[in-house]
This record gives sequence, structure tokens and C-alpha cells, in this order.
Amino acid sequence: MQILFNEEPLQCREALILTALLTELDKLQPGSALAVNQTIIPRPQWDHFVLRDGDSILLFQAIAGG
Repeated sequence: MQILFNEEPLQCREALILTALLTELDKLQPGSALAVNQTIIPRPQWDHFVLRDGDSILLFQAIAGG
């Protein structure tokens, strides 16, 4: 299946879980946040979130501030 990861096309296997993708890409870092199709996915859901063909994932570093 084809997805976009940080706006770059990426070919990956079907029924891939978010944490598996991030582990494969060596991007599973503390303080990271991500959105799939412009919807923030809470970190506790990453282990259960199944990616679909055409999904767009944006991974970013969460920054606290005020």
C-alpha cells in the first residue's frame, strides 16, 4: 500500500500498525506527536491504529510553551 509520511510517498505492507511503522523507520521517539489525515492520534492509540492505503501521516516533535 502507498502512504505519505511527512509529505513523502512511502510503500509499506498492508494492515500496518502505527507503532510498527515508526519502529521500522526508527522514528519512535519520546515527545513525538502525530496526525493521520490531519487528525491527531493520541499516543495510547498508536499500538492499535491500523494504517490504510492513501493515509497521510505527519510526525512532529511536541513542544511545550506558553
